[in-house]
Amino acid sequence: MADVLRSDVMLAFAVMTAVTVAVRLGGFWLMSYVPVTPRVRRMMDALPGSIIVAAALPVAVNGGPVVMFAILAAIVATIVARNDFIAVIVGMAVAAAARAAGFGG
Repeated sequence: MADVLRSDVMLAFAVMTAVTVAVRLGGFWLMSYVPVTPRVRRMMDALPGSIIVAAALPVAVNGGPVVMFAILAAIVATIVARNDFIAVIVGMAVAAAARAAGFGG
């Protein structure tokens, strides 16, 4: 616990927090100058799905059959429920159940 409270670690946390806040606020500020046309709206609507794919693809490539099955279940849940949050929950539940049943590593 004492290692976490070192001043250099706390300084790193503070800098990372400040950069994260600045980037987010900067994005809101920059988007205030962009007219929201139908094309821009479609792009913004596609962002959540593309972020999930970008995060899941490296895991899927290296994860083996349990991960591939969980991603397939999440894709089916997305098609059925049309809700990204539900799809993530279904994918995690399938992966956890498969691992609890002894499949995968």
